[in-house]
Amino acid sequence: MSNSERSAVTDPSALSPGNLPAPAERPGRPIWGASAVLLPFTAAGEVHWADFERHLDRTWSAGLVPAVNMDTGYVHLIDEAVEDEVLRRTAGRASGPDAFIAGAVVRDRPTDAFDYDHYARRVEAIEQAGGTPILFPSFGLHQGNDDDVLARFQRLAGLTSRFYAFELGQMFAACGRIYSLELFTALLELPACVGAKHSSLQRQAEWQRLAIRDQRRPEFRLLTGNDLAIDMVKYGSDYLLGLSTMAPDLFALRDRLWHESDARFYELNDWLQYLGCLTFRAPVPAYRHSAAQWLNLRGWIETDQPHPACPRRPASDREILSTLWSDLCRWLESQGLTI
Repeated sequence: MSNSERSAVTDPSALSPGNLPAPAERPGRPIWGASAVLLPFTAAGEVHWADFERHLDRTWSAGLVPAVNMDTGYVHLIDEAVEDEVLRRTAGRASGPDAFIAGAVVRDRPTDAFDYDHYARRVEAIEQAGGTPILFPSFGLHQGNDDDVLARFQRLAGLTSRFYAFELGQMFAACGRIYSLELFTALLELPACVGAKHSSLQRQAEWQRLAIRDQRRPEFRLLTGNDLAIDMVKYGSDYLLGLSTMAPDLFALRDRLWHESDARFYELNDWLQYLGCLTFRAPVPAYRHSAAQWLNLRGWIETDQPHPACPRRPASDREILSTLWSDLCRWLESQGLTI
């Protein structure tokens, strides 16, 4: 979208899917990437803490920002004690301020009221650990109309100087909500809201948000959560993805190629997208088992076991993933690329 087209966007209601063209690519733009870290498990169904810590280090080493206590870390399936232990271990390995993102999570039911106090406790715990909170969806947070939801965000914004909002489609969690463009625009007016993860799995919805962001608050970090369209970074999105936990090294390489205007970006992105389309097929929550299978095949974690309550992929997926990994390694070698 040209500057003149952006300046013409004065009202979010003008950005309907039918009148928004695909925006221009932005080659050479530095990409900021965060990766939702998988929480590995042992064959006995316990958290494999050593594997978790190694994968944290691997993510930092690649140049990505780890995001813990996210959906990829089974945050709605673990209890608060495990959530706190994830924070403690992450803080113990982090270096510098804002070195990681962590989910501030309320586990509620559809009829529960908004639990401000629980959000406040989680935000405080995350900040004390040195992280930046991302306010996870909950039934209470999302009850009512846009004004109701905005009022809750305004109240939560008083807890911290930096947080991320999180639009999550209901294919991921029943408490999720994709905001109206008017509500998204209102979030840009909260100084403490430094960005938002967008997980609708719809390109048009994200392009609409980019147009508003570029006009209203260019420094606002729009984080694509679209594991089925990871090339949204071409158009100005940054990312916080679950898919990247399977290959933080390859995502970092892809991002570097884009920053260097290297055409090999496109083919590497295609390889990673193939992995995403395979592993994020229905039922979507089973992608976490796919991630464990892939990381186990790479020799990075001890088992391919997910959380005991996580939906499973068939064992036959391992052969497909193994073939994909072999083919990808051959392509990297043919291009003179190393990881």
